[in-house]
Amino acid sequence: MWEQIGLRTRVYLILCILLFITITGGIITVWYTFRIDSLLNSVLNTHLASYQVAESLEKALINQKGFVSYYFMDGDPEWLRELGEHRQIFKERLATALAISENTKEERRLVEEIDSEYNNYITIKDQVISHYTSGQRETGSELHKQARALYFQLLNLCEEYKQLHVQKIQNIKSKSYSQSVKLRWMAIAGVMVVFLSGASLLLVLIFQVLIPVRKLIQETESLGKTGEQKDEVKALSMGVHKLIEDSDQIHTELEKSRENLLQAEKMVLVGKLAAGMAHSIRNPMTSVKMRLFSLGRSLNLSATQKEDFDVISDEMRHIDTIVQNFLEFSRPPKLVMQWMSPSVVVDLAIQLLTHRLKSYDVDVSVHRQGMLPDVQADPEQLKEVFVNIMVNACEAMGSRGSIIISEEVSTESSGKTAVIKLRDTGPGLSQEIKDKIFQPFFTTKDEGTGLGLSIVLRIIEEHGGWIDVVSAKGEGTTFIIKLPIKESGNGNHIDH
Repeated sequence: MWEQIGLRTRVYLILCILLFITITGGIITVWYTFRIDSLLNSVLNTHLASYQVAESLEKALINQKGFVSYYFMDGDPEWLRELGEHRQIFKERLATALAISENTKEERRLVEEIDSEYNNYITIKDQVISHYTSGQRETGSELHKQARALYFQLLNLCEEYKQLHVQKIQNIKSKSYSQSVKLRWMAIAGVMVVFLSGASLLLVLIFQVLIPVRKLIQETESLGKTGEQKDEVKALSMGVHKLIEDSDQIHTELEKSRENLLQAEKMVLVGKLAAGMAHSIRNPMTSVKMRLFSLGRSLNLSATQKEDFDVISDEMRHIDTIVQNFLEFSRPPKLVMQWMSPSVVVDLAIQLLTHRLKSYDVDVSVHRQGMLPDVQADPEQLKEVFVNIMVNACEAMGSRGSIIISEEVSTESSGKTAVIKLRDTGPGLSQEIKDKIFQPFFTTKDEGTGLGLSIVLRIIEEHGGWIDVVSAKGEGTTFIIKLPIKESGNGNHIDH
């Protein structure tokens, strides 16, 4: 029957048994803790309180002994007053005992019997006092003997009442001990079952998993290649992981090669297109712009004609910008590096875009504790980076918005970096668009070329820096630029 069960079923069955025993043991343990708590509460709330009342009742009775004899000896009425106080204490303890013994017949019987005998005792005791006071000493002495007999009888009843609660506490203790013994045996049985189940699981793993794995490794000669590797599962795991890693690496390399080929094809096309456009378009464009400038100064145009003229001029500038972007992307200019603070370039870019920012009704705020340290950078190229990002932000926000620029110095694993963050309050980017914004020719604009942010990425990388974008739909977009801070020729950084 066992041989007909599959390996997976065997493992699951043994694991279910172990899980069942563990859960059952936990439930029993929790139940036992509640049971012990219940027993302790029973002892504390009922029997222990009753025992304390019984002990205080016995003590109150003992405290009444001897006051009449003392009064007979010296005739001081103070002894009778103290006797009255102790009688009152006894009655209070007796009332408490009556209150807490309402649910137990045996306790009730003893307390009522103590109450009855105590009433007889104090009656006779009062008669003894009366006889002594009136001078009937012999009659008082006889009654005094009866009072002593009643006193010891009462004392025995109080002791019996106390022992009754002692016995109940002992019974609860024995019951708790008995339950503890049962729980121990159950725990021992559970441990044995868990041990046997674990041993069964071990045998299944050895004969159904480890030995077949060893044979598989021997057949594939993996053990011979791994030298003294004795852990078959580890050897097999290493082989499988190696295959997975090789597969992932090959897939990644193929993807990179595919992307590089696509980019190379694009670059070749862009280079050819840019070279042709440089000669075929730019020279005529220059002549057209000069003629437009000359006409704009000499002609007396109406408002409608002036509007048409401005549109033509803007479109010509747009075409010139497209041609310039193609040229820059295909043949990037050589960087002219110099020591300067990126904060200066940020201020220059803001100053350059003053009129455009006003036209979009966009506010720009700069948060810095001080000017950033000097870095090696081409100010014109770096300015193009900031201008490009801010223009994109203005176009994304449309009208009315804010651009917040924050600067700080950060310590990376590779050293200190100057960090410039440009955050806008625009609509943000989806994850799909965010992953593609730095790709050449990718654009979401109707009239865009898709080269602006590609040029930004290239300029930052040529400066040895990094650029990242953080954005989500409806939460704006933040461009994070990091430029390495290197020591200048004199070994120091210049802080502005």
